[in-house]
Amino acid sequence: MTTDDETVIHVTPDAAWLPRHGRAEVIRRRTPPRPMSVVRLLLRHDDRVFCVPRHEDGRLDLPHRIVGADDPCGEIAIADLAEQVTGCRAPLTFTGAVRNVVDSPHADYPWPMPHAHFGVWASEASPVVEGSWVGVGEGSVLRERHWFPLRG
Repeated sequence: MTTDDETVIHVTPDAAWLPRHGRAEVIRRRTPPRPMSVVRLLLRHDDRVFCVPRHEDGRLDLPHRIVGADDPCGEIAIADLAEQVTGCRAPLTFTGAVRNVVDSPHADYPWPMPHAHFGVWASEASPVVEGSWVGVGEGSVLRERHWFPLRG
C-alpha cells in the first residue's frame, strides 16, 4: 500500500525473519500507519542513538514497546514509552516504520497479516533511565536492525 505521504526507502524481499515470501519495507511517512504492532523511541545525540538491552536476547536496541489492540496507531504506547524513558511528555515526531508484508499464514508468526508496522518516533528529550549511547556511523553494531534506515 502506498499513500501520497509515504516513501519506501528500503525493501528486504524474502526476509529471513518472516514466513516464506514475506518482505520487510522501510517506509517514511508523516502519519503512523495501521495496524501498529511495536513502537520504538529514537533519541539521538550527534551520531549516536540511545539504546537499552532487549528483553529477549540482551542485545542493544532502541527502547520499544508492544502495542495493544486498543491503540491501532501506537500513539498511546509511544507516549507512555517516551514518558518512561525521558521522564516527561516531550513532543514526538513520527519518522517512519518497518512494514512486514506477509500474505501466507504461518502458525509461528505473531503479528497481523498481511501488514504489521513497527514504528519509530523521534524526540529531542534526554533519557532518565539506564542505557547506552551507540554510534550509528559506518560499521555500527546497529546496522542490521530493521529500523536502521530511519535513524535520521
